[in-house]
Amino acid sequence: MTIEFQGAARTVTGSMHLLHINGTRILLDCGLFQGKRADAIERNRHFPFEPASIDAIILSHAHIDHSGNLPGIVRQGYHGPIFCTPATKDLCAVMLADSGHIQEKDAEYLNKKHLHQGGTPVEPLYTAEDAERSAEYFTGIPYGKEFSVIPDVTAVFTDAGHILGSASVLVTVREKGTVRRIGFTGDLGRWNMPIIRDPQFMGNADILLSESTYGGIVHDPPESMGDELAADIQRVLNRGGKIVVPAFSVGRTQDLVYALHVLFDAGKLPRIPIFVDSPLAINATDVFRRHAECFDEEMQKHLALHHDPLGLNQLRYVRTADESKKLNDITEPCMIISASGMCEAGRVLHHLANTIEDPRNAILIVGYQAENTLGKKLVDQEPEVRILGSVYRRQAEVIVHNSFSAHADGNELRKYARQFDRRQLGQIFLVHGEPDRQEQYREGLLEDGFANVAIPVRGQKFDF
Repeated sequence: MTIEFQGAARTVTGSMHLLHINGTRILLDCGLFQGKRADAIERNRHFPFEPASIDAIILSHAHIDHSGNLPGIVRQGYHGPIFCTPATKDLCAVMLADSGHIQEKDAEYLNKKHLHQGGTPVEPLYTAEDAERSAEYFTGIPYGKEFSVIPDVTAVFTDAGHILGSASVLVTVREKGTVRRIGFTGDLGRWNMPIIRDPQFMGNADILLSESTYGGIVHDPPESMGDELAADIQRVLNRGGKIVVPAFSVGRTQDLVYALHVLFDAGKLPRIPIFVDSPLAINATDVFRRHAECFDEEMQKHLALHHDPLGLNQLRYVRTADESKKLNDITEPCMIISASGMCEAGRVLHHLANTIEDPRNAILIVGYQAENTLGKKLVDQEPEVRILGSVYRRQAEVIVHNSFSAHADGNELRKYARQFDRRQLGQIFLVHGEPDRQEQYREGLLEDGFANVAIPVRGQKFDF
């Protein structure tokens, strides 16, 4: 057996890990790489293997850096099963269609620019139609149910507690008279977060592929989320400002809406106009409502009382571009929640351009910001930023709330890892993290008694 790392190796995007077993190939995740445009186009368009040579794909969850190139691999010849949880299947149906639409619009924009300059036309990475075609290959498997991946290989999903439907997977391989178990954490969530359940232990493994996004970092505790958020919002309202929230359409938007629901019900904030300006977030919220099996006990109680914590009375979901543009005419205090979460595309760019130079306003950051993104530049408090091709002076306050992170922090990663039997777990590979964070997590694992912890580079292979 060989494990080959082809994505999310010493970086946090483009999750893609290849298992070579008994002459077959199983792909764990097939995500889009997100970074500098030229690098992203090259890596996402050209797979490091022949797509038709893959026998099966196991998908951990719906976030685009894990699922986003599934339409691409199907477009290029893959026609095997894509195993995931039922909630992930439904989320991918809306997310990948949205991604395909973005790819088409991106190519359309580049073609206008290139043709004006005499360049060569470009094709989209994939289309919305490709995304719809890829949906035919998805198979939804509930948590805890063992399923056959290929002959002599079975797998089981456990709840990773990251977003709706997110899973860790334990793969059991029978090869040449031996049984070996390979664990893949996917993205691990946090304990005591709203809406979805806490991470569940996958069971003991011989080899573990673990995410490491926040190795060495400690988040603010979830318990402090509400009071700190209320204080920050009230401060902006007192000066008559608007609050723009770049938020991932799946997970973070719903978490924020839920937190606001709790604050308003408790009388800790005055009721202000709130707009969710993201068609994808609206569609994803509809998927959330269909998958109550993923909710935690607190959320189940709300539903039993016929509450709707994902649809506040004063909240407006904005679908059309014309409605979105009208939000710029609002002069009274309000909150606009819009994608993308790293401020790299989408409607949030127009809202940022409209508000960033007014010191009364605030930009509320509630998610991870990768290097070289506009969101990271805002977090770093850069005095000037480029938005939609123009330079803006940053006068608005930038507020960062790490307590909303859906990723386990360094202590929580170690808490999860300590559940494994050190005598059985012979090798750990750290993926989905920046090198400095991975090294800090590696040191923590060594302190906890794990003997072999490696940080693979892209393209590296390990034989067992």
